Amino acid sequence: MTTTSSAPQLLTEVDGRPATEADLRLRALDTYGHFTAMQIRDGRVRGLDLHLARLDASTRELFGTGLDGERVRALLRHALGDVRDASGRVYVHWPEGAEEASVMVTVRPPAVPDERARSLMSVPYLRPVAHVKHLGGFAQTHYGRVARKAGFDDALLTGERGVVAEAAIANIAFWDGDSVVWPDAPVLTGITMALVEPRLPAAGLPSVRREVTLADLPRYRAALVTNSHGIAPVSRIDDTVFPGDPALVRRVIELYDGVEWDRV
Repeated sequence: MTTTSSAPQLLTEVDGRPATEADLRLRALDTYGHFTAMQIRDGRVRGLDLHLARLDASTRELFGTGLDGERVRALLRHALGDVRDASGRVYVHWPEGAEEASVMVTVRPPAVPDERARSLMSVPYLRPVAHVKHLGGFAQTHYGRVARKAGFDDALLTGERGVVAEAAIANIAFWDGDSVVWPDAPVLTGITMALVEPRLPAAGLPSVRREVTLADLPRYRAALVTNSHGIAPVSRIDDTVFPGDPALVRRVIELYDGVEWDRV
């Protein structure tokens, strides 16, 4: 029988070696960078190619050159060691004077799936450069804390005219009885969303992107959020309570559960 170690509370490596005080100081003072977050099970990741493509595209956009996916995989494997199940993150910076991007990998215990219904409080904020999973998300953290203090689970980011974009740390979709509707607004296309959205039509669930506003919410029967921790229903947004559709949410979760895991 093969045995593996438990994931550490926090392991941090930079470019394949234990992080030094200087490494962490640089990252504490320089928030210009990007990252991706993933769940790892048995040394595998759902949508690994999408994570690698995200890291490469964002590195090109922010720093002018790409990031080799095989380098990222090797750094992930090194940080994991014999740990098979974990929460992993890959952060990318480009220190001044460096010839290539610096990659930090963190390993923590795996997240426990939580499919309980969420409540969201709308806030007047849209992420800048929303398509990049960038660092320095002060406003998301702030509004998330404000929402929780008000008795909600998280914040819902909205723009002018109450246009709905995304939750603070998740994508959101709505069900009108006929189609799964993803807000047509500036958002980060999360990996879970990117895996689920194109698979919906083949499962008999039409999927569309269109503008959704806070005023439109009573028209929808159900809503759900997606992120690296999985998929969960949304019970209410502000004062709007959704009737809910457990069968729909279960179908989407089963669809996601059927996505193949890729070996790191």
